[in-house]
Amino acid sequence: MKKKVIALLLVACMLVGATACGAETKKEGKVLAVQVGPDPETVDPALNSAVDGGIMLLHSHECLLTVGQDGTLQPGQAETWETSADGLTWTFHLRDGLKWSDGSELTAEDFVFSWKRVCDPALAAPYAETVLGMVKGYDEAITGNLDALAVSAPDAQTLVVELSAPCSFFGSLAAFATLSPVQQETVEKNGEAWAISPETYVGNGAFYMTEWVPGSHILMSKNPNYWNADAVKLDGLKFVLMEDSNASYSAYKTGEILMAKDVPTEEIPSLTGTSEFHVEPIIGTYYLSLNTEREPFTNVNVRKALSLAIDREYVANTLMEGTYSAAYNFMGPGWVDASGEFMDNANGGQTYISADYEANLAEAKSLLAEAGYANGEGFPVIKYTTNDSGYHKTVAEYLQQAWAELGITLQVEIVEWSSFTPMRRNGEYDVARNGWVGDYSDPSNMLDLLYSSNGNNDGKYNNPEYDAAMDVSRTTVDTAERFAALHQAEDILMEDAACIPLAYYNDYWLQSEKITGMWHSAYGYWYFMYADIAE
Repeated sequence: MKKKVIALLLVACMLVGATACGAETKKEGKVLAVQVGPDPETVDPALNSAVDGGIMLLHSHECLLTVGQDGTLQPGQAETWETSADGLTWTFHLRDGLKWSDGSELTAEDFVFSWKRVCDPALAAPYAETVLGMVKGYDEAITGNLDALAVSAPDAQTLVVELSAPCSFFGSLAAFATLSPVQQETVEKNGEAWAISPETYVGNGAFYMTEWVPGSHILMSKNPNYWNADAVKLDGLKFVLMEDSNASYSAYKTGEILMAKDVPTEEIPSLTGTSEFHVEPIIGTYYLSLNTEREPFTNVNVRKALSLAIDREYVANTLMEGTYSAAYNFMGPGWVDASGEFMDNANGGQTYISADYEANLAEAKSLLAEAGYANGEGFPVIKYTTNDSGYHKTVAEYLQQAWAELGITLQVEIVEWSSFTPMRRNGEYDVARNGWVGDYSDPSNMLDLLYSSNGNNDGKYNNPEYDAAMDVSRTTVDTAERFAALHQAEDILMEDAACIPLAYYNDYWLQSEKITGMWHSAYGYWYFMYADIAE
């Protein structure tokens, strides 16, 4: 009910905003228009779990640390930081004179409030366990005793974080959007509605929101109170809100936007090799979530059969035209352990799923018969839920054909992006398209998704052995033991077919040569804060 009330409030506020703004207000100065997705589900740092919202948050908010163009951690709101010898205490020293976009003072106490807010069970932040589960007192904080979280501000410019166990990648978490500061006065006065109106959307990033016209655009203007405002060349950044790739392609061709994330798949052959079409690898996997709380997905043999009946080479190289790579493990390229690439050291150096599709299909039919559904007899009609962008609809249609080989009837349900993610998170589906792009290169970032209590565990997977392996990885101080536990966790989830990996991600997009000074990261984000537009 709470979610529905907020959703209705969001619509109401947006309609008011749209009426007030009317047609797009003409802005003077240099404004870069880009397309990275449709209306985001949320731009509240604590609640966002989508890439498009994350890209917007990079520009409206700044964490203690940031990620530089070379992928290394850089000072953000904190100018310096250090870790104690035992790895349990992290101390961040904030810059002098930090301010919010409304000109008010920003202090370390703002981070204390914001991080405790992420733990608030009433908020139900999906990333809470991932980003703060290693902080001392988290287990108490997540039940409602927020003051138990060991985050403190001994003075206005110092933030001290005490961990329950060493966490080598905690610096990456301090640079992750969920842990952005939010202004306490604004949040407490407006509740969750603070993040749906430019009038109350106070941030601390290079830009601040000045317009949000639903279905049209979000306009962010240069924040004069940002500590590094002198380095920001743009006067504004306009996120044109489109879900239809044909619409974004048309907007790009007419010059309405200078960068388009969503490109029609049928245009890719003609665009490949041109100077404005870019393809870059990112760390992440396109996979299917199975609602393991619903029959018949409670049966491991059903889950395995559905996975093995898919020709991954065909999906990646034909349907996705080689822009993705076939996935035979859950963890793909880019994730690292103590010995290098995590996937190279997985499962004895072998993939979990054979590349022999014909043999896989035969095994799938045998497993389905073992589950009591020989040739699909008695198997219920199931529904596949997805949003309609990129290759998603094409993949859905292929799954109908692939699973028909098992005698299974699959119906496809296309849902708008703004509704799709909350539906999936709430378990309102049978099978759903899913995917994850890494927030940092430690494999725990993705393996945490299948932990029973994780807010992003959309498949509601629950295996005590899996949780136990992840618990070891979280508490041991021995690096070798930690990564062994993470590999064990992948062994378990793949043997359980807890989800179905299809392909490893690459990002592909169109970008005008007029844009300078922007970059794209291996985590699927575009950084426009120091971009410029050549004359």
